[in-house]
Amino acid sequence: MALTRFLSSSIPHRHSQSLTRSSSTVNTEASAFSLQLLQSYTVTPHTRHLTLPLSSARTSEFHSEIVCYFLCGLLMVDEPSSYKQFTFAFISENMNSETVSNLVTIGVDSEAAPIEVDESSLKRLRLATSDVWNFFKKLGPDKDGVECAECKGCKKVFKDGGKRYGTSTIKWNLDSCTQIKHEDIGQTIAELQLKMGSLKIDSGVARDMFAGYVVAGDKPFNMVDDRRFRNWVKYISPTLKLPSRNTVKADIVKVHKREAAKLKKILVSIPNRIFLTSDLWTSSTNEGFICLTVHFVDENRKLQSKILNFCDMPPPYTGFELSSKIFTLLTEWKIDKKIFFITLDNASSNDTCVEHLKSTLDVYGLLLCGGEFFHVRCSVHILNLIVQDGMKICGDAVYKIRESIKFLRKSESRMVKFKECFEDIEGLEYTNALFLDVPTRWNSLYAMLASAIPYKKAFEMYKVKEAGFREYCPSSDEWRRTEKICDFLLPFYETTKLMSGTSYPTSNLYFLQVWQIQLILINSLKNNEVLIRNVGEKMMIKFKKYWEEYSVVLAFRVVLDPRFKLNTLVHCYNEIDPISAKDKVEHVKSKLYKIFEVYDQNFSTTVESSSQLSNNFSQVTSSAIGTQLIKIVGDLMSRNQEAEVKSGKNQLDIYLSEATLFCNDAIIDVLQW
Repeated sequence: MALTRFLSSSIPHRHSQSLTRSSSTVNTEASAFSLQLLQSYTVTPHTRHLTLPLSSARTSEFHSEIVCYFLCGLLMVDEPSSYKQFTFAFISENMNSETVSNLVTIGVDSEAAPIEVDESSLKRLRLATSDVWNFFKKLGPDKDGVECAECKGCKKVFKDGGKRYGTSTIKWNLDSCTQIKHEDIGQTIAELQLKMGSLKIDSGVARDMFAGYVVAGDKPFNMVDDRRFRNWVKYISPTLKLPSRNTVKADIVKVHKREAAKLKKILVSIPNRIFLTSDLWTSSTNEGFICLTVHFVDENRKLQSKILNFCDMPPPYTGFELSSKIFTLLTEWKIDKKIFFITLDNASSNDTCVEHLKSTLDVYGLLLCGGEFFHVRCSVHILNLIVQDGMKICGDAVYKIRESIKFLRKSESRMVKFKECFEDIEGLEYTNALFLDVPTRWNSLYAMLASAIPYKKAFEMYKVKEAGFREYCPSSDEWRRTEKICDFLLPFYETTKLMSGTSYPTSNLYFLQVWQIQLILINSLKNNEVLIRNVGEKMMIKFKKYWEEYSVVLAFRVVLDPRFKLNTLVHCYNEIDPISAKDKVEHVKSKLYKIFEVYDQNFSTTVESSSQLSNNFSQVTSSAIGTQLIKIVGDLMSRNQEAEVKSGKNQLDIYLSEATLFCNDAIIDVLQW
């Protein structure tokens, strides 16, 4: 590309620093080298050329960034006389190595080699200093001669040249692009500018980043009114103007709307069905709130969970009002046609809510299989109810341990005296703190017992030293029963912890965990310990109420886990009841094929409706990909479909007939298999 030059306007030295700070596209290596060049530059005043003494440098060391930065650096040099006009050459960012070599050669072995300026090119390309070019790539002029740029995230093409288009036009895309995380934009810009040694703060980016900080850290809006905070920010950056509390609030609303629009776009575009969970909350001021969360598999086959709404829910909290609220939220997000099932806890109002919501959606034909699989009960909540019922008859043993811990934690002096008991007990150390349970969380009961049992000798010794503690300390027999209860609760605790995971899919683990819990309860009915038998009987009643019939939807998950498939169902059902095992397996299998047929029909319809689009795409990309390759891929797909039809087997038949996957990992990501 030819060397592009333009004549500078009259720029005095006192304004030169702001210009140099805008050159954020030059690396620090170029900056350091340009400073050396500045020591020997020569400017001819009142003329239209610039002389560069470059005889001391090797040609191979030069590139366009060094020359560009050197030329910009000329404005930083102090002149002893009054302000002078001078000109300088501008090196285009597309300048090739040959042109740079020629430029350097001009100055070799000469005291001052002039570079002439072409008057006709004065208003041509300018250095791309805007931060937006970190996220866009220049494509050159289009058929109309207007410069274009492509977003590096979503690959959309925008016009950025001429009088009508500029960087502000394409910068708007950063707010709507779903492939570029907005919080990363400010961080990237800051890092690039810090590497340059000069930070140019964009107030818009700074406000967005601050709004994200306030939300993520749950900070109060009025933190910006704190005098010490404002002084600290002013010290760090005197030019940064802090927003007011109302501005921070407005910025957060703006960020929320932008991110909500991105999420809505994603939810509408994904081809698969989505799943919902919802719950009610009550604040300390007795205000009601409803939370609606969506779970879906994105285009990269990653499980995503996003809170759609956390909004006020005025009374009454009846099933009808709850279903109306949820349906309104679904229509606002435009996902009412994509719901597979919803998971709620086991309150009676939620049962009414599900029935009404199901009938509303089914009227419009929006549910899969007529809503047969629409309601899935919360497994962890059911497990909580089962254990809570059993713990009601645990007797004095658990009560005394709870009261003992309350007694010790009531004052610091008691805990100090309790810890002194460990000094007299060989091999016993106070390593883990005593835990007090919370009545509404059953697994905290297990944590309390597990924290107290290792210290039972210390409890006994403290009873000798503290007379007031004797009425709370359990007896030897009560300690023995407590250990039995703790061992009995361990599988329930581990199951709850496993099924409460958020970083991995858990639905394929549900069936096996419920099956394990049922086996434990069956065995507890034969236990020699009367307390364990009584607890087991109480828990079995609650188990049969909710899990007499395993959820068919979640039984699908174990079949679709390549490690288990139908053989695992056969084994599990045989362990519980060999007589009814075969019928239960056939029931799950028939339902699985029913839902597969619905998906298969929908997929075929989608393929037919998009065939024309595929043909158009083939015509457009044939020059880039190759017509022959497109033809080969199309022929292979057609042959696969013909072979499937001739064999009489669909994809589900083939999957079930294949061998199971051998894997020792307890948890695998079935979505990535």
